[in-house]
Amino acid sequence: MTQTLPETSPTGAAVRTVDAVVIGAGFSGMYMLHRLRQQGLTVQVFELADGVGGTWHWNRYPGARCDVRSMEYSYSFDPDLEQEWQWSEKYPTQPEILRYANHVADRYDLRRDIQFETRVESTVWDDEAERWTVRTDRGEVLSAKFVVHASGCLSIYKTPEIPGLESFSGPWYHTARWPREGVDFSGQRVGIIGTGSSAIQSIPVIAAQAADLTVFQRTPNFAVPAHNHEFPPGYQEEMKAHYPEFRQDARTSMLGIPHPPAEKGALEDDPEARRRRYEKAWHDKDNTLVDLMAAYTDMLTDKEANDTAAEFVRERIREIVKDPETAEALCPKDYPIGTKRICVHTDYYETYNRDNVHLVDLRKTPLVEITRDGVRTTEQEFRFDALVLATGFDAQTGALTSMDIRGRAGLQLKEHWDEGPRSYLGIAVANFPNMFIITGPQSPSVLSNMMVSIEQHVEWVSDAIQYVQEHDLRTIEATPEAEESWVEHNAEVGNSTLFPTANSWYMGSNVEGKPRVFMPYIGGVGPYRERCDEVAAKDYEGFVLAG
Repeated sequence: MTQTLPETSPTGAAVRTVDAVVIGAGFSGMYMLHRLRQQGLTVQVFELADGVGGTWHWNRYPGARCDVRSMEYSYSFDPDLEQEWQWSEKYPTQPEILRYANHVADRYDLRRDIQFETRVESTVWDDEAERWTVRTDRGEVLSAKFVVHASGCLSIYKTPEIPGLESFSGPWYHTARWPREGVDFSGQRVGIIGTGSSAIQSIPVIAAQAADLTVFQRTPNFAVPAHNHEFPPGYQEEMKAHYPEFRQDARTSMLGIPHPPAEKGALEDDPEARRRRYEKAWHDKDNTLVDLMAAYTDMLTDKEANDTAAEFVRERIREIVKDPETAEALCPKDYPIGTKRICVHTDYYETYNRDNVHLVDLRKTPLVEITRDGVRTTEQEFRFDALVLATGFDAQTGALTSMDIRGRAGLQLKEHWDEGPRSYLGIAVANFPNMFIITGPQSPSVLSNMMVSIEQHVEWVSDAIQYVQEHDLRTIEATPEAEESWVEHNAEVGNSTLFPTANSWYMGSNVEGKPRVFMPYIGGVGPYRERCDEVAAKDYEGFVLAG
């Protein structure tokens, strides 16, 4: 139970005191709440949405589906939970994942400590009281010893960086804020801007419904077939019988997805053997997005090796798409495969063979503006009844820098990150005591099975909080030296790969004015876990513990 004390804020609002405030009620925030409550702490979770689920609450666009297999994209902390829940197919849809999130919230009675439809506007460290002052858009003020940011890597969405959206006379929809009741495009002329993951999933569904669909593409993406299917009889039972071993393999793997390690480089194989390996990764009904990129040891470090896989996928696109000009426009050529997140698709390329689907290559005819009637490029104006914006996110840092977060001496996090994110392990930030980030920048996060990384971070953070409480400490805080060392290490590991050669949201390149820095940690889920465990085992090496 939370406790209201008689103190008041400078605005006169009563200050409510809790042990911890958690921001976000997605899979990170829900598990964080569960762990901290088990440790006897009073916790208040704030969530902007009207329900749990985080990104899976908001992203309701047609065809929305996870690109990690369902039985892997789930919690492992409770054997009873993972045994009782029944998934229906290989890749879970958004509605199924949201049902799972609500089941978890019900099972552990989480909602009683979650306040929905509430935006946290600021978290400010009080140097004298050594506590966080948290303010919401409802005028509430809380005092908390700990603050945990579980607001997600892909939660601040972007609109097109061209003028005129407000002038469009018809309805427009962003894939990250899709109406709960859905949208009926029957008989309509629809324009969609963007060809990232959400567009690749939604375009085939919208095309099957709309009278006419025009896709505006700036950068083509590599996509591999999902081969989605319902589970055959006995599959889940067999998987669940070996869950403990499988989960452990995931925790120690490179990407949070168990996969046999590659044994040689791509150029060490002869062309025929290499093609057979790629063909298997492309056609196998049990494939994942990992199979192609994990086929050889040097896929993300050697451009010539990477080119062999990239050209294989381009050949498949040219085979599928009947119009040669459209096929060529859909073939990515200016960045290595895998350096932008590979998408998993169902009939995406095949959709361009439909008579009612048209592709506009914005590299040849750039967007100029959105008009009252549609979209204008340098070449012509297109008239639409409705627009779909699949324009992505201010990834990894956006949810944090959009909030007023201030540490010691009023240091603003946004200012501290002016040249790119700075953290220790992607979990803590120097001069921001008792503040933790779940799957923050400079952790594996978006380069991993997020559920594996979420559990690892939540457990590490809750253990650290318990250590502080049990040892009667006031604060735990990353040292500037540890932060600097980790920032340098993250950059060194990232720069040893091909990732920085692409303009991706991994690099912040999709947001105008954002520092171009490789944000996630590419050193691997397993090795990263070992490093975090080593830090904790050495009484939180790299942290100052004040007591």
